[in-house]
Amino acid sequence: MTKIYMNRWFSTAYHYINMIRGNADGQAFEFYGTHPDIDHLSLLAADHRATEPALLGEEYARFCAEHCRRNEIDLFLPRLHMEEIARHIHLFDEIGTKVMVCRDLALLDSMMEKDKFYDKVRAAGTIAIPDYEVVHTAEQFKQACERLTADGHVVCFKPTKAEGGMGFRIIDNNRDPLTELYGYVTLSTTFEAAYATLSSVEQFDDLMVMEWLEGPEYSIDCLATAEGSLLAAIPRRKAEGRKYILEDSPELLEISQKIADDFRIPYAFNIQVRYNKGIPKLLEINPRMSGGLYISCLAGVNMPYLAVQTLMGLPIAPPELRFGMTASFIEQPLLLG
Repeated sequence: MTKIYMNRWFSTAYHYINMIRGNADGQAFEFYGTHPDIDHLSLLAADHRATEPALLGEEYARFCAEHCRRNEIDLFLPRLHMEEIARHIHLFDEIGTKVMVCRDLALLDSMMEKDKFYDKVRAAGTIAIPDYEVVHTAEQFKQACERLTADGHVVCFKPTKAEGGMGFRIIDNNRDPLTELYGYVTLSTTFEAAYATLSSVEQFDDLMVMEWLEGPEYSIDCLATAEGSLLAAIPRRKAEGRKYILEDSPELLEISQKIADDFRIPYAFNIQVRYNKGIPKLLEINPRMSGGLYISCLAGVNMPYLAVQTLMGLPIAPPELRFGMTASFIEQPLLLG
């Protein structure tokens, strides 16, 4: 029985645990999970769950290592504080726990701060990146917005350190507040509203002010060996509502291969790309399984299980994939406790 530990994952970890457990090889796994909320959905499929303390830095890495030591964990699949766990990877090596994390600290840290990774991508010439500037004062924000607007861009902004859509806003000075009051909540704000808020402090955490990419958006779920050799890439295009199209896009598959060749990201990772005027541009790369990976797996591959096999050092053949399908998801009622 192989023991797997997952720390503070998204709720979709429920699917990943069940996919790994339901592998076609009949290999047995026992799952341990921690989260600050003991009733969090990510823990529902776990065999053992525990409350996670609010710790940072080395203290957090030591908490995870102790949890692994105490429960004789074989494989650790982290999400929260991956960079701290990688920085203290010796704690896990000493107890024989294999960790699904990128050990290249410079690369991992850069992927956590989008502007640093954009610099790496630009230097390597891997894929086009959006026009952007990093700012930390209201005046810098104003100047960046003016420059990008003068270049013909719709402007948006996002913290350099953020996950998913946290902190993302689009500048739209033609908003109708009354219409919006009766409609859905939007991600738009006016320049004046953003500038007034940012002006309330002398300095704020770094923001990326960048061109808004108006074309189709893709999430590319990738599987690689421990050495970073690409085994599979599944482009998933966001369509209307909850629909996704699993596309056989030669352009995006080539980009995925080039990213894998240039950066050697191990195990499972996710590439976010969006088009603007026909040009695919990088949004970000997440060095972990994405929240929507379970949808991409409808292409005919149990990617979470294969990622676990690569972590275990087992040889993996590139899986055969099916494309051209439309996929979606629906809620399922679950009892807590």
